[in-house]
Amino acid sequence: MTDVPYREWLDRAARLDPHTGHHIDGAFRDGGATAPVVSPRDGAVIARVASAGSAEVDAAVAAARRAFDTGPWPRLAPAERKAALLRWADLVERDRETLALLVSLEMGKPVGEAHGIELRAVIGCLRWYAEAADKQPDEAPRTAQGSLALVTREPAGVVAAVVPWNFPLTMAAWKIAPALAAGCTVVLKPAEESPLSALHLAALAAEAGLPPGAFNVVNGPGEVAGRALGEHPGVDVLAFTGSTEVGRHFLRYAAASNLKRVWLELGGKSPNIILPDAPDLDAAADTAAWGIFFNAGEMCTAPSRLLVHRSVASRVVDRVVARAESLRVGDPLDPATEMGPLVSAAHHARVLAHIDAARASGARLRTGGPDTGTADGPYLSPTVFDQVTPDMPIAREEVFGPVLAVLEFDDLDEAITLANGTDYGLAAAVWTSDLSTAHRASRALRAGTVWVNCYEEGDMSVPFGGVKQSGHGRDKSLHALDKYTDLKTTWIEL
Repeated sequence: MTDVPYREWLDRAARLDPHTGHHIDGAFRDGGATAPVVSPRDGAVIARVASAGSAEVDAAVAAARRAFDTGPWPRLAPAERKAALLRWADLVERDRETLALLVSLEMGKPVGEAHGIELRAVIGCLRWYAEAADKQPDEAPRTAQGSLALVTREPAGVVAAVVPWNFPLTMAAWKIAPALAAGCTVVLKPAEESPLSALHLAALAAEAGLPPGAFNVVNGPGEVAGRALGEHPGVDVLAFTGSTEVGRHFLRYAAASNLKRVWLELGGKSPNIILPDAPDLDAAADTAAWGIFFNAGEMCTAPSRLLVHRSVASRVVDRVVARAESLRVGDPLDPATEMGPLVSAAHHARVLAHIDAARASGARLRTGGPDTGTADGPYLSPTVFDQVTPDMPIAREEVFGPVLAVLEFDDLDEAITLANGTDYGLAAAVWTSDLSTAHRASRALRAGTVWVNCYEEGDMSVPFGGVKQSGHGRDKSLHALDKYTDLKTTWIEL
């Protein structure tokens, strides 16, 4: 975490002069209309950024295409790509406080979390894939005498990465780092709510010596710039993190254009199962509260369904409610703030609609709701509903906010049925002291990640992604390189 005091963050915000153009072919340029970036902390316009139309997207893809087809990046020795990515990571470390400030201002994350969690993840990701760049072996399978077979892993081409606003740099790094390490070139489209941190990241890439066209950033709304990338015949691979609805659009865009590969990491309605033999019920309850209220609940993996055994439900839920009511909601630039605002007034309204629907369907509001006592932005108190039934919208639909739905169960089989009873399958957790129960639950849960006696734990060595309508493909780990490489077989008769 950073020890910069509140007043200093305010002074830095007042002096901020962010990049506002697209970053194409190694340089910033204007193009298209301009659009305001509004800070949810107070509704102020931080900057006006260039907003891409088809011409700007074409220019970015053309730059990436030239860089891939004839430029140096794919042709560098892997060790040279490693060195460039490590230089980039060092520059992100140098500018860590500036990047944390940009993230906090544009999407509302408390600045301490932006600095201590998001930027730590970004720097670690760049360094991890840099180190992996020169450690991927090709193959020489054993064949018949008189023949030689070679299987080489080659970069897939131009990668478009379309990322969300909730972790604007982490989600970008999870895609661009393995793609660049593999030798691909990249066009990144950040969310329209959070372009400023991505543009600063691009400036650091150029400073680190990435050649022109290797990494490009275009700003703009998804229905314009995102769609143009999805339909572009010059894009070979598209990686997207966001809503299931938009993920379907990208599959359609690929089908209607060049059948580019589309990798999707989509929504979630993750179950957090607390059994009565949990090693520490208080720790389980505290973690349940932390998980749903961290980042204002704006996480696809957020444990938004608390499934708790009926025999311990009262104790667990009471503690979660107490933790919710103790959280300090406020200015994300204040180091004492534990939960900042939601990303925008429009998203705030969507979350409130979910709360209204939950109350109308008969769920009991234990704490929270729209009244935060803060009028200067889309702030929302941590919210907990119990007496939730599986058919209620609050138990089935992704809210993407600090709203917890509590469901009770009588045995593990019922808990698994409840847990698997949505369209999503991104993450899940189970709390138990019994090793057999942990293994049984993990095998039965339909999710890409299952945590046991913890939540949101892991590192770059393990893959991340979902099943069902939470998407397919994996970020993180060596498995992510599979998305950005092709296997070529060369058969030689000796």
